[in-house]
Amino acid sequence: MKFWTYLILLAFVSVFSATVAADETVLGNKELSSSSVLLEQNNFLPVDQVYGVAVEVNDSNVIFNWSIKPGYYLYRDRFKFNAVDATTQLKPPIFAAGKNKYDEFFDQELEVYYLNTRVVVPFESIDQQLNLEIESQGCADAGLCYPPYKQWLTIDIANGNVVISNTPSAAAIAIQPNSSANQSQNFSLVMILLFALSGGMILNLMPCVFPVLSIKALSFTMNHQTQSQKQSHGLAYTAGVISSFLAIAIVMLTLRAAGEAIGWGFQLQSPVFVIALIYLFFTMGLAFLGYLEIGTSIMSLGQSSEPSDSLSSSFLTGVLATTVASPCTAPFMGPALGFAISQPMYVALLVFAFLGLGMALPFIALTWLPSLSSKLPKPGPWMDTFKQFLAFPLFLTALWLLWVVGRQTSTDVAAVVILGIILISMALWLRRLNNAAIGTKSPFTLANGLSIACLVAALSAPVISISEDSKPPLWEVYSADRLSDLRRSNKAVFINLTADWCITCLANERVAFTENFYKTLKDNEVTYLKGDWTNNDPEITKLLNQFQRSGVPLYLMYPSGGGQPEVLPQILRESIVLKAIST
Repeated sequence: MKFWTYLILLAFVSVFSATVAADETVLGNKELSSSSVLLEQNNFLPVDQVYGVAVEVNDSNVIFNWSIKPGYYLYRDRFKFNAVDATTQLKPPIFAAGKNKYDEFFDQELEVYYLNTRVVVPFESIDQQLNLEIESQGCADAGLCYPPYKQWLTIDIANGNVVISNTPSAAAIAIQPNSSANQSQNFSLVMILLFALSGGMILNLMPCVFPVLSIKALSFTMNHQTQSQKQSHGLAYTAGVISSFLAIAIVMLTLRAAGEAIGWGFQLQSPVFVIALIYLFFTMGLAFLGYLEIGTSIMSLGQSSEPSDSLSSSFLTGVLATTVASPCTAPFMGPALGFAISQPMYVALLVFAFLGLGMALPFIALTWLPSLSSKLPKPGPWMDTFKQFLAFPLFLTALWLLWVVGRQTSTDVAAVVILGIILISMALWLRRLNNAAIGTKSPFTLANGLSIACLVAALSAPVISISEDSKPPLWEVYSADRLSDLRRSNKAVFINLTADWCITCLANERVAFTENFYKTLKDNEVTYLKGDWTNNDPEITKLLNQFQRSGVPLYLMYPSGGGQPEVLPQILRESIVLKAIST
């Protein structure tokens, strides 16, 4: 395998490895990120120290007694009570009277509880054990709102013992025999394994997997290997697929046991992983079009004269096929996966192994049945055209994943991903230019050094962008009413009227609105209002007209105590802004 091939695979693996760490630091929902910032800045208590619950049970009711630290409260309508197993039916909860409070976080009048509250949940159960999931959410008067907080309860009705856990593992273990029994009433293990086998086979028809399988299959028409060698490649490919499915299963089941509510495709909840897939599909598309020598490697997988090297290539092709299949779910996979996650580890791994076996079956058939492989089209110039055609499903998959990233994060992050794609293209262009100019494929050249730099920038830029996007805003949205309120209160106000299509605006924000700028705002008790004129906004247009401006940017510094604002230059430096704020 060529140097560049190893480099691309290493880069992809590096991004995939960074996903777990990135999830913890920058990829939580913004509500949680904001909470973390406030916890650090204002020493708010962790949620499990703010809200405590004691549970009582009688023949027909579960009684929850919440205790709440002073200065914090719970929302009435954010309580949720669910029975984990099918043997229990919960009736509507009975709440105590609370206090009405206008909540700025939800922008409406809500009923809340301070210090303590009592909730009674009637139930009907044919079992002597209750397994419940409860959810609550609260805030602090000082401004922090916690994300929804889940707890799991296992209650023995006979003796009143209650086990409360912050993870579902205790309840899951307690109900596992019943759950398995219920599942077995509907599905036998043999039927589930057949579902898994069928679902895995259908995965091969997905637009992200079909090109890889097709090229791998057609590569065997271009060599002169013996039947036993082809069978060895089939087994190596199968081993790559099954081992990858088992690895995904182990990670998924381990995280579920730790309390994470995840399932098949859980890794796609991470924007970093989705971005890595975008880069992978785009690079594979270029390879299929012939712009990258990894394309040649894909076409020749299984053709090496060194058996160990070609078998490892077939194994890696199986890993690659499983990786690109991760965004897809095929028919029959749903029941199989739903059954697997409720079973003991060994049963779940067996189901996932059959998913992998099903995905590998077409290739096993081609390598083990000479009569079937002989029906493949004869090699010829058409194969290169077919390979190039298969690049377009890969590009379309990358486009769809780019849309997913935009929905998960923001258009800013999606734009940075497009920049990363351009940088990858530039890296490949530099590589080709270097080879054409000096007639060598040595990795130790200036052009290759620049191409590696482009690749590193492409991989790091989206992660940095996501980190910035996850930070809570440090400004308020401009409105004429908000400005009037602040002026009536004799507050100092800094206004920034900007737009996403305004290059000058964006450059000014990069140059002048530094950490020192935000610190100076805070030190001088200046409120920062930001008006976005990307789309037409009559209030912003009115303010622009008031200062005889036909467009953005416009920067205004209103002094405390009243008076006319200072109009700052359209081209800013940090010193200009700091001087205006401090005066």
